[in-house]
Amino acid sequence: MTTIKSIAVLTSGGDSQGMNAAVRAVVRSALFFGLKVYGVQRGYQGLLNDDIREMDLRSVGDIIQRGGTILQSARCSEFRTEEGQRQGAENLRRRGIDGLVVIGGDGSYQGANKLSKLGIRTMGLPGTIDNDIPFTDVTIGFDTAVSIVVDAVNKLRDTMSSHERSSIVEVMGRHCGDIALYAGLASGAEAILVPEVPFDLAGIGKHMKENFANGKRHSIIVMAEGVGKAEDVSKVIAETSGMDPRVTVLGHIQRGGCPTHNDRILASRLGDFAVRSLIEGQSGKACGVINNELVLTDIDTVVNTKKAFNMDMYELALRLSQ
Repeated sequence: MTTIKSIAVLTSGGDSQGMNAAVRAVVRSALFFGLKVYGVQRGYQGLLNDDIREMDLRSVGDIIQRGGTILQSARCSEFRTEEGQRQGAENLRRRGIDGLVVIGGDGSYQGANKLSKLGIRTMGLPGTIDNDIPFTDVTIGFDTAVSIVVDAVNKLRDTMSSHERSSIVEVMGRHCGDIALYAGLASGAEAILVPEVPFDLAGIGKHMKENFANGKRHSIIVMAEGVGKAEDVSKVIAETSGMDPRVTVLGHIQRGGCPTHNDRILASRLGDFAVRSLIEGQSGKACGVINNELVLTDIDTVVNTKKAFNMDMYELALRLSQ
């Protein structure tokens, strides 16, 4: 056990549903163990601006069900510099803050890793809808984002079926296609386009044309934004199938709304785990869940590892989309 007396928590990068539940867990767990706890406003920008406030139980009341982040988030190019990182570490030390919990995605982890190398006790929590953080089976916000996409596709199927049309749904995921993959599988999409796997648009268009000739009156294509623009995909599909697909870009709606119970529970478990790990003397770690077990991984290893794509899940989707 360490003599840690106070910790801080910040959210950084793109917001994800469940971040508030994670903040709540960190604050309440820290207070349970008799620690002082501080909230850093607006991520690393707030750390540099010394915008740090003490938190109590009332600070995190009635937030577990809310999307977004009460601590707010901001991009901070200055923190990418060595000077900015040293300033951030100094601000924490000057306030007597012994540890820092960072909730965010890859860029947030990069910042936490830098602070760790400067001697700050750090813990990273995977808060991103993209599910692109390795050494955890799932990230905070992913389950909710997938649920939002599935709900949207369900609604689109109703109108596409009524008008005998096809639809292309563009979802978030520049470098990771997990939202498209899982939402596409769950909603019975006829095609799923992800940046990790090559695809043949002309072949997909011809297959849709054959299905239409055999009596199928609507099709859904779910694509990750990382494969290109939905309008460009629509043009190729129109040329090869003779159809006129309607395009829906879901955009930031995928980040909003109440987190699912799965994300609330995941965030609560990870937030408490981060606090207990700091108390036990751990530092420079990323918290995750593998096979429903809480795990710690060196954050330096996490930021230097690319998460493997689930080809088994992708091949399952292919088999079921015929």
